[in-house]
Amino acid sequence: MSDNKSDITMVNAPEGMEGSGFFATSFEKVVGLARKHSLWPLPFATSCCGIEYMATMGSHYDISRFGSERPSFSPRQADLLMVMGTIAKKMAPVVKQVYEQMAEPRWVIAVGACATSGGIFDSYSVLQGIDRVVPVDVYVPGCPPRPEQILDGLMRIQDLAANESLRRRNSPEYQALLASYNIK
Repeated sequence: MSDNKSDITMVNAPEGMEGSGFFATSFEKVVGLARKHSLWPLPFATSCCGIEYMATMGSHYDISRFGSERPSFSPRQADLLMVMGTIAKKMAPVVKQVYEQMAEPRWVIAVGACATSGGIFDSYSVLQGIDRVVPVDVYVPGCPPRPEQILDGLMRIQDLAANESLRRRNSPEYQALLASYNIK
């Protein structure tokens, strides 16, 4: 291993112009880089997928490597809603309220078969996918999904956060998407 500190980089810099003593890039890319490495997840875990999420938080998989080591149980401080497990229809308004209380920009991951499609519970009381209540950005399949899959879903959200335009949330398309879910 080299003793030269210039060989060690923690984060790849966004594309830009480099020279002796300066680096120039766009403000949008700097904000995207900051968002990518500082996601604060709000875990909404109801069943076995929550146990897999707990394993993801443990030292073996270590979600903190991705900048998400601070789970927030307050929607006002979170920007990533991770819905894991079976969601009953009576819980749907709660999921929507939590989503509405989150500040923009906000992202949603549906973890496991139950959160994505209702899973094996095709009954009157189980919501057949949380995308009927809130818009979902990333689906993580599995019953339950392995911690590696949850980390892969988190990395997909990081890609979205890094590459999202600062103006996307104000676009007519995004406003129409929220209106289709009756979200203001």
